[in-house]
Amino acid sequence: MSRVLVLGAGELGLPILQSLSHLASTFPPSARPTITLLIRPTTLSSPSPSKSREIAHLRDLGISFLAADIATAAAKDLASHFEDFDIVVSCTGFAAGPGTQLKLAHAVCEAGVGHYYPWQFGVDYDIIGPNAANGIFREQCEVRRFLRGQEKTKWTIVSTGMFTSFLFEPFFGVVEGLETAGSAHEVVVRALGSWENKVTVTTPGDIGEVVSRLVLKDQRTGVLFTAGDTVSYRRLADLVEAKIGRKVLREVWSLDSLRAELQADPENQILKYRCLFAEAKGVSWHHASTVNMELNIKTTDVQGFLHSKGPAL
Repeated sequence: MSRVLVLGAGELGLPILQSLSHLASTFPPSARPTITLLIRPTTLSSPSPSKSREIAHLRDLGISFLAADIATAAAKDLASHFEDFDIVVSCTGFAAGPGTQLKLAHAVCEAGVGHYYPWQFGVDYDIIGPNAANGIFREQCEVRRFLRGQEKTKWTIVSTGMFTSFLFEPFFGVVEGLETAGSAHEVVVRALGSWENKVTVTTPGDIGEVVSRLVLKDQRTGVLFTAGDTVSYRRLADLVEAKIGRKVLREVWSLDSLRAELQADPENQILKYRCLFAEAKGVSWHHASTVNMELNIKTTDVQGFLHSKGPAL
């Protein structure tokens, strides 16, 4: 019987918890994995009605709770929490602050956890390297180097590309105006670098399905890749036009112009992301080579994502 600890229940953590709970329920009672969520004490005792509903929902799924604050706890203290578990899945993203991912990796290995799934749910950091876009993913590269340099804990990295919804966030700037597409407002689709550049995207729900299968059934190690879809920006513009039934305004943000913006504002995280995707290295891969295809897990492509959102996002 595996004892699984999940760190975080946010945009990705929640669907992973739900998928783990569902898959665990198919095991015989004597071999059924246990799922525990590490959660801040303040969240667990929050008087907020929405938080209370979320906690109650997770309890109904058979999930247990471990109260601890990753942000303030030292690595050795986290290790003392982790040592009771066979598998740790980190869904604590970049919002946790710099140094958190490396601290978690050290704590997991110090605790002697058998298998670790770090927060690497993104692009191919091996190709991107530590210095791209003003070092936006330097810590992620350091986590990989640390895990490869130790032999105590097995690890699996699941590269997912961008969360599909992020591609349509107005602040990212690639698709703008779609949330008001039913009005007379113009919809703009912008290519980062060029119209031929591609990006791989996966929804958190699909990531949850893949990760739960890997954690409870497959348990392979190394760097794996998933994809809901891999699309060029030209194809993205075509799909948005099909969605709204009219032409969109098409613009290109060149790599040179984006680099100039980043040079003028070097700490701007969104500009770092735009530059990274405009460079088009390590941000896309073939759908046919993914673990979800190998495991026959159906995922949502961009067209399906747009269709699921109704008249507007």
